[in-house]
Amino acid sequence: MPLVNMRDMLHHAYDNNYAVGAFDLVSLDFLEAVIAAAENSRSAVILSVAEPHFVHYDFELLLPAVEAAAKRATVPVAIQLDHGSSLETTIKAINLGCNGVMLDASNQDLSENINLTKAVVEMAHKCGVSVVGELGYVAGKVGEGAEQHPGEAALTNPSEAKAYVERTGVDFLAVSIGTVQGRMDGRAKLDYTRLKQLNQTVNIPLVIHGGSGLNEDQFHKLTSNGVAKIDYFTALSDIAAKAMRKRSKENPNGSFTDLKKDVKQAISTEVQRCLRQWGSAGRAAEVLAQCEPWLSVEHLIIHNIDVASTQSVNSLMVKGKDLLLQIPGVREVFTSEAVEENSKYRFCWSVRFTHKAALESFRSNNNFDAFLKQQFKPNVSDYISIDYLESA
Repeated sequence: MPLVNMRDMLHHAYDNNYAVGAFDLVSLDFLEAVIAAAENSRSAVILSVAEPHFVHYDFELLLPAVEAAAKRATVPVAIQLDHGSSLETTIKAINLGCNGVMLDASNQDLSENINLTKAVVEMAHKCGVSVVGELGYVAGKVGEGAEQHPGEAALTNPSEAKAYVERTGVDFLAVSIGTVQGRMDGRAKLDYTRLKQLNQTVNIPLVIHGGSGLNEDQFHKLTSNGVAKIDYFTALSDIAAKAMRKRSKENPNGSFTDLKKDVKQAISTEVQRCLRQWGSAGRAAEVLAQCEPWLSVEHLIIHNIDVASTQSVNSLMVKGKDLLLQIPGVREVFTSEAVEENSKYRFCWSVRFTHKAALESFRSNNNFDAFLKQQFKPNVSDYISIDYLESA
């Protein structure tokens, strides 16, 4: 089953009063456990990679594994960047395979938050990618959550939320209504009146950060008032650590692989519990029926060239490739010369785009258009260009 458009996925949840889980990954154990739980529950799921966790793994190495797991899954899957800090990070995430991004400028004032988020939205939408914005500030109280999200919480203001959504064009809004990043210190007191006002005001799917520690009744009230995505990590981290501590106590001399034997099952059990509680379990087929498959596009150019020197040919190819790789939504560029010298077409460019929207945006890129008109086309012959959509 292919990756699916995250926008379609979350609108199905929003329209049917349930929430999709977005589970942060910090290792292959987490990845495999989340996928297994989603498949066992027949639930859509979002595989989430959070920028604050990049200190624990190489983002560029993990993303190919996440994408491979998503593409071979038997349930609808989306991949998101969580808590992105900048336009540059969101571009990199999209080019590496994320089809949803979250910019966290919630610690900025309203005007700056709007400006930063709008820039990300304009870029991401040209790539076909949906965007989560955040207004209000969800702080942490203890442990890792407090370290990564220090300070005092600021609840989301409904009138500011209306202006923020209208001026940025975000697809989803992460709100602050009393949840806490990381571990809870006591029971969270959620402002459901504020949540209801926000839902009525912005009329787009809402997102909750700080889902760990909430109870079933709280989750039900969230999904009944517009929350369509719940981001979840701390409870999974604690459960994984508990499983390793138990193993260590039982087998003090155990190897690393001995100690982590129960981690995947522990995480998977918790994820399945969440998916049932949030109402997404058993809905995979109906979600898939509503979602656009997330398919990349291959832009293929084959041609001959009239430039005499090999150096000039190489220079032309290198410059074109460099320009292409600067365009958001261009995932990969392969340039080559035919193995057989007598080939009908000597040169090939294969450009892979995130989505058909990125291909359309590329066609109007001023820098590359100037390169084509001034340097490429005057020097090539027998030029053929074809676009291919990835098979579902």
